[in-house]
Parts: sequence; C-alpha cells; structure tokens
Amino acid sequence: MPSLQDSKLAFIGGGNMASAIIGGLLNRGIGKQNITVSEPWEVNRDKIAALGVQTTTSNVTAGGDADIIIIAVKPQVAKTVAEELAKAWSGRPTLPVVVSIAAGITLDSLQQWLRTSDGRTAHLVRVMPNTPALVGEGASGLFASQDVTADEKELVNALLQSVSKATEWVDKEELIDVVTGLSGSGPAYFFAMVEHLIASATALGLPEEQATRLAAQTCLGAGKMLTESSDSPTQLRKNVTSPNGTTHAALETFNALGFNETVDKAVKAATSRAAELGSTLGKL
Repeated sequence: MPSLQDSKLAFIGGGNMASAIIGGLLNRGIGKQNITVSEPWEVNRDKIAALGVQTTTSNVTAGGDADIIIIAVKPQVAKTVAEELAKAWSGRPTLPVVVSIAAGITLDSLQQWLRTSDGRTAHLVRVMPNTPALVGEGASGLFASQDVTADEKELVNALLQSVSKATEWVDKEELIDVVTGLSGSGPAYFFAMVEHLIASATALGLPEEQATRLAAQTCLGAGKMLTESSDSPTQLRKNVTSPNGTTHAALETFNALGFNETVDKAVKAATSRAAELGSTLGKL
C-alpha cells in the first residue's frame, strides 16, 4: 500500500466536507495532481477546481484506478455511486480502500453495493466527521471492516488528521451512532447554548454585538482549556466554581431545571435517530 503522499485519491462528491478534507491535505503537502474529485454540480465543481485539483463529472473516471476513495455524497445516492464503482473495478487486481462519510450508511450495505462481479469487495472504513473540520478543528469517529489492515488504518488516520484534531476508532459499528449523537451533532448543541447565552445577556441590557463576541470567545476559550489542560472537565468546572459564588448560582439553576437529564436525553435522541436513519437508508 502506498503512503498517503504517494496515493492516488478520489473524492466522490465535492461538497463542504470534501472541500475541507482536500484543503487540509493540500496544506500538508499532498500533491494536487494526486487528487481527483467527481462532482455533478457545476458550482461545487468550480469551487473544487479553484483549489487546483482535478475534477470530473464521472465517478468512474475519478475512482476507477484510485488507491483511496472517499465517498462524500448524500446517503440517498450512495447505493448508485457504490454500484457504479464496483462495476468499474471488476478488472482490477487490487481494490482500493474506501472511506465513507455518507451519514447513516452501514458497512453491511456498502459491502453489498461495492461487491464486484467476481465477488470481491473493497476494504471499508466508515467515518463520522463533524463540521468544525471546515476550520481544521474536527472530531471524527471511525469504524473499519475486519479486513482493513493496520497500515490501511494508519493511512486513513493520516487522511482524517488533515482536518480532525481527534480521530477515534470505535470497536463496534453501533458506536458510530453514539459518536453521531456526541460529536457529529454536538457542534449544534454548543451553538444553541451560545445562542441562548447571547439572548439572555441582551435581555439584561448588554448590546448584542458585545454579547456575541464575549459568548463566542468564552466558548472558544473553554474548549481550548478542555483540549489543552490535563484536568478533567469535572475538575475544570470545580476550578471555576467558588462556593456560593456567581458560577455556583448559575449551575444550581441548571441542576434544578434538570440540565443533566436534558443533555442525556438529547444525546440519546440523536443516537437513536442515527440508528434509525442507518436502518432506513440501508434499505434504499
């Protein structure tokens, strides 16, 4: 298996997540000539082409002889794309590693759709990234089919680390649904929190522009402390909570209103919905 630097990469789909990964790869010195993107929409294709990589409207042209293929399409078209690629691989002696970021599509479905006429299927890795990848601060959960080798995992790690600061391999596929409920949907939870913090401060008289800047920076600073400190989130919370102080008053209000239970129910709801979508989409 060639190194990431020497691999021929194909992206099937050229939306925001594909653009983010490509940008991260280029920033790490991956050659533009090694990346081809298949994208049917001209607007997206032009944006990708502006990065200097090769573009096409043909999935077969992009992925027919690639070493690594990233399926970055809407789940509803994943089956059509996968079956098209499988037909193009029938004569290949060695199949590519396929990385799927198509939300909800299980490895079982992909294995069926990507099976070639002679009964082979590509080595598969399913990934749940999140939108902070667009600014190089992503978190990704990964699950591999049993035939994926240690070297192939390292290759996928290198690919994802171009946009993800946390790449976590899970040992059961159903845990990808938990990753979805935690970090996949997680950015929206923080956006909602900041949104309501701004609204509360504005209602108390602080100008909205000032409230927005203060709340956004507070979120960023807290996140940086979480990733850079050796203390646990629990200890960090305790460090800033003086007995009977302002933070204590706020946290007591959260607790009285069932904050813990609310977060637990929200993550469980997102996890359950991810599993439900996977089951439905696999039957398309």
